[in-house]
Amino acid sequence: MSEHVFTPIKGSPEVNDVTVKFSDDEVSNLNTLVKLSKLPRETYEGKHRQLGVTSAWMRDAKDKWENNFDWRATEAKLNALPQWTTKVDEMTIHFVGIRSAHADAVPILLLHGWPGSFYEFYPLMHELRKSTTPHFTIIAPSLPGYMFSSPPPTDRDYTQGDVVTLLHRFMAQLGVGPYIAMGSDMGAQAARGLTAHEACRGCHLTMFLPHAAARCAVAELPPHEAEGLQRGKLWIEKSRAYSMMHATRPSTIGHVLASSPLALLAWIAEKFLEWTDDDPDVGLVLEMASLWWLAGCYPTSIYPYRQLMNQTEAWREEFKIRKPFGFSWFPKEVTPQPRAWIEGEGDMVFFKTHEKGGHFPAFEKPVELAEDIVEFARALDVREKEKA
Repeated sequence: MSEHVFTPIKGSPEVNDVTVKFSDDEVSNLNTLVKLSKLPRETYEGKHRQLGVTSAWMRDAKDKWENNFDWRATEAKLNALPQWTTKVDEMTIHFVGIRSAHADAVPILLLHGWPGSFYEFYPLMHELRKSTTPHFTIIAPSLPGYMFSSPPPTDRDYTQGDVVTLLHRFMAQLGVGPYIAMGSDMGAQAARGLTAHEACRGCHLTMFLPHAAARCAVAELPPHEAEGLQRGKLWIEKSRAYSMMHATRPSTIGHVLASSPLALLAWIAEKFLEWTDDDPDVGLVLEMASLWWLAGCYPTSIYPYRQLMNQTEAWREEFKIRKPFGFSWFPKEVTPQPRAWIEGEGDMVFFKTHEKGGHFPAFEKPVELAEDIVEFARALDVREKEKA
């Protein structure tokens, strides 16, 4: 079967191939808004990165966005991999789908978070396509409310549990068989939740929010894990204002950031700069910001934060890891957790500590992450045979 053919199981909605293409007017309007958007006057805070994205970075980024950025070149990059849409429960799900010609290929579901998107997985998908033991069928959807997938309904509160249910039905409709879920950020929570379903064999995570009660003392930790805890502590104290806004005033910040591409750039660029080990190229950040702006999806993407910032016992039980799992530990993750805490969450069959990398390893360290996923898939095979 060609990697450019994706056929649903009998009786399921059609899977339609799509091309990312915004109109000339939409692109022209973005360019005009960037040009007309004002930067603030110089401030003390704007000179200090620990207080937010700096004035100098924003000034340089605005100049590049206005005078030396080609959205059509980005569209060509986006369309380099086959993309599709299908209907699930009356909602449209957009995804990159690369179906392997090998009958024994392992289906892998790649799940992004905020402010990421399916696009962050392109470097990782390039590496996964090289794997031969195993081969992979790769599926990377836009989560509900992101990019080209339908927004959540407006007549009820949409939850992370609803996302998991939708993804479960989505994978069933595609008919790819038992799969592995890999997730970062909000996608890590979704991957955890999917392990409650029989079709999900296990999950591989790059971000971890501890759910178990048992914790070891900090004094017992190796230096890199102690440093990771300190990084998480500083994030909670100094850097999580955005998440509180998402959780408590999503409508307000949605209106603010939908009004100006420069405002949106500042809001998400801060995260791409702070949550990575090495600063990404400004061109990549502008590609991400342009995609967010043209898709118009920021206000519909932040709904999971209400649950994330107000965790209940029922929520923790819903997202318990119920199948074998693997973990890739990167030092510049937002809140790196100790291995012992992660291991206590369930049947961990793979763990790898990396010396470099942050919150977006799919484009920061795609080679390393792909190698980890391959090793996890092999370890999962061994564990399943042991249990058989």
